[in-house]
Amino acid sequence: MQTGKFFSRTIVRIPLIIWTLAVLYPIVWMVLGAFKSNAEIYANPWGLPESFSFANFVDAWSNYNIDTSVFNSFIVTGLGATLTLMMAIPTSYALERMRFRGNRLLFTLYISAMMIPMVLGWIPLFFLLMQLNLLDNIFGLSIVYAVSQLPFSIFVLTSFMATIPKSLEEAAAIDGMSPYGILWKVITPLSTTGIITVTIMNMIQFWNEYFMALIFLQSEENYTLALAIDYISNETQYTNAWGTLFASLVIAIVPVIVLYAIFQRRIVKGMTEGAIKG
Repeated sequence: MQTGKFFSRTIVRIPLIIWTLAVLYPIVWMVLGAFKSNAEIYANPWGLPESFSFANFVDAWSNYNIDTSVFNSFIVTGLGATLTLMMAIPTSYALERMRFRGNRLLFTLYISAMMIPMVLGWIPLFFLLMQLNLLDNIFGLSIVYAVSQLPFSIFVLTSFMATIPKSLEEAAAIDGMSPYGILWKVITPLSTTGIITVTIMNMIQFWNEYFMALIFLQSEENYTLALAIDYISNETQYTNAWGTLFASLVIAIVPVIVLYAIFQRRIVKGMTEGAIKG
């Protein structure tokens, strides 16, 4: 029995180990390349660097304006996630708790929006932002990001709010609390797990987003990190600055890895609880 269980577990784990190595190896190779000179990369692309130099990071930060792009990405990500929550929390509460004509239809429309490819809205959004003078504007891009993730956020948050006992709201109402007070002082704190999950998932999405930033941003000073890395990648074809490209990629993935490592348990807990409660 012991031997059978051991072999069965080993057979199951082998594909997982192979997949883990396939995912981690390019990342490790990229990180090592960020500390090598171009000569080292060409001479020994798979080996360890002779010395860990931060010259590539300095080059990316100073000569390719990665510093500005990182700042823009932080602004877009933070503002987009905040706007999403400001719209999603009261909308989710209204759809889940308040009964009015068209309630279920409106909820279905929000959920159906998750099935519509975002690419279909890029051209209309381009002209809309141009008319509102928000084209080539990181605040305009933040609004687009927030709206694009609104259906997903509502889907998750309504699942959490559905499990909160209505008796808590009734008790708060008897004590004289207004509907807005009930929302922000009772419902929102009890939905913390769902809010954290939605926020982190949205922030990762906004941080890594490329195509909408490419379409709606035109000036280099407004570039997000994804656009700056694309620019460096195009320049590398002529300058062979592979170390600088690897360094910029490391700068891009470190915040995502740190954020996910810190909130990994909450993300998994939030997604599983949301699925069960939904």
